[in-house]
Amino acid sequence: MTDAAARTETIEPVNTDTEEETDLSAALFHAGTCCTAWEYLGVHSDLAENGSRKYTFRVWAPHAVSIAVVGDLSDWENGLPMTRITDEGIWELILERENELEGSFYKYAITGQDGVTWLKADPYAAYSESMQNTASIVYTKQDFFWHDSDWMKKRRNTVCPKARGFKPKYNHFYSAPMHIYEMHLGSWKTLDGASNTDGAHYLTYRAIADMLAPYLSDMGYTHVELLPVMEHPYDGSLGYQICGYFAPTSRYGTPADFKYFVDKMHTAGIGVILDWVPAFFPKDRHGLYEFDGQPLYEYGDPERREYSSRNSRFFDISCPEVRSFLISNAMYWLGEFHADGLRVNAVDVMLYPAYEQADGKFNAADEQICEEAVSFFRELNSTVHGTYPDALMIAEDGADLPMLTDAVAEGGLGFSFKWNVNWTEALFSYVRCDPIERKHIHDTLTAPLTYAFRDHHILPVSHTDVSGGKKSLVDKMFGEYDNKFAGMRTFMLYMMTMPGKKLTFMGCEFAQFREWDYTGQLEWFMIDYPRHIEMQRFFRALNHLYLESSPLWDIDDTEDGFAWIDADQADLNILSYRRRDKKGQELIVILNFSPVVREGYTLFVPKMGRYEEVLTTDRYEFGGRNRLNEDTVRSVAVTDENGSRKNQVTLTLPALGGVVLRKQLN
Repeated sequence: MTDAAARTETIEPVNTDTEEETDLSAALFHAGTCCTAWEYLGVHSDLAENGSRKYTFRVWAPHAVSIAVVGDLSDWENGLPMTRITDEGIWELILERENELEGSFYKYAITGQDGVTWLKADPYAAYSESMQNTASIVYTKQDFFWHDSDWMKKRRNTVCPKARGFKPKYNHFYSAPMHIYEMHLGSWKTLDGASNTDGAHYLTYRAIADMLAPYLSDMGYTHVELLPVMEHPYDGSLGYQICGYFAPTSRYGTPADFKYFVDKMHTAGIGVILDWVPAFFPKDRHGLYEFDGQPLYEYGDPERREYSSRNSRFFDISCPEVRSFLISNAMYWLGEFHADGLRVNAVDVMLYPAYEQADGKFNAADEQICEEAVSFFRELNSTVHGTYPDALMIAEDGADLPMLTDAVAEGGLGFSFKWNVNWTEALFSYVRCDPIERKHIHDTLTAPLTYAFRDHHILPVSHTDVSGGKKSLVDKMFGEYDNKFAGMRTFMLYMMTMPGKKLTFMGCEFAQFREWDYTGQLEWFMIDYPRHIEMQRFFRALNHLYLESSPLWDIDDTEDGFAWIDADQADLNILSYRRRDKKGQELIVILNFSPVVREGYTLFVPKMGRYEEVLTTDRYEFGGRNRLNEDTVRSVAVTDENGSRKNQVTLTLPALGGVVLRKQLN
């Protein structure tokens, strides 16, 4: 559709006085304290007294000289004039008609103070055209019935404070397993496996949900995290250049179809996290960019408005109406779409704008923090958790910033978790390294434990880590073909048994060898090849071990849940540690990052008894050589070099492999 679409029946505006509740909503919006702005702004419908349908259009544009609603419902050139109803710049149009306007295309024709008129999409539109088409779509019906009440009740009961009488330290998501499957909806699978350069082969939200829900359940994931689903015009932005913040992208269907997706995940026991972008927006003329003819959603100060590396504009989070817009948007996705959490993009850049230009040399201690961002995040997280205490608020943080996961009441920013990007980058440097040289950087394996309990972390292997010239996860591993797969299995065992929740990008589970490319689906054909189907089996087994093993997540956020056995065997590329739960149950993990089999390897264990191997990376079905400790390993009492009596076991460590032991009950 173009802006010169054929004109249809002209609808006369209705003259009406603003009601008291409208005045209150406007006042809250202008004060920056409205967290449900979508219920006031945008398009809404109800029944008029005469039985016809009444449609109300509202938009905020304080610098506009005039505004008209144009589109299918009127005229794409002249349109229906709106009336300014607040001094601070809210405009309104109320229409009545016998026939519904549902599905009609519209925009706002906004004339600025320079006399130039621009056609703008509705910032609060619930539905929109997609890709090269940019009109908003009237969508006011509540046309979905949820089936996820059991999930929502379980979420509240297991997360909310005082729900089960636990101390605040241990209620919440911190004492639950979490392995997140990050995915891009348009390239997980496509229609007939075709390329999506023209968008013609996208699967629908419903089709994806019907395939994805059983797959994630079988594979043992707890959550799915979607790259931004908010409406965006350009596929190559991966959803991070948003023009329709309140509209699920129509690439895959309607808002009701997206609700079906979330509902399907929930009924399968899978949480849904949405990637959310409150830092910046693109310079597309139909979007928020200079919305009423001059900077509005962006900073007026040219020194602050440009996000140069993204060719975008920073949101002016000092502006009350912009804060109402963003915080309402977060509440919208959590409330209207039952999202279980938001992963907040570019938190580091918002807090420290200098980080954008830091080139790896950024030090938060030497830079001035943006107090507006501090205030914004505290208000955001307090508002969200005030209504949804069971919602996950996750900060993307590449600068290792302080305060992010501390409670607001304790001076922090109130996020539930933050991505531990430093962990990821350090581990990648280790697995890329020749094992002969790894002894010199052994501390990359051990250093994360010095800060593991300072914050609530998620250990991510995200889409940015497997694209853009960085290689796929398996291809990052040092060595020839088989050694890459062995190294990846050991890397994953380390990741899944370290403190912190987990996130891996789609395709990692079957070791896609090619870098991820958004224009086509994942290389699912690779699971027809042995090493790839074997890696998928390993992921499934490892995920289910993780889910079933409370020592790996029960007290994940405290030092009580972790203890080194031997962290100092740098020359052998070996480390070993214990993971424990509140009841004292534990697992022992031994990792061998060397390509040498260690027969007769001895290890001190905490208790006397028999130990069984509950997982090894080296099984045939996982692509290994089947060097197993099939029989239980009995500990023996020995005297160490300091004259202390200890319990010792002897076992076989596979090359580039790891094992998990559990003491048998007597």
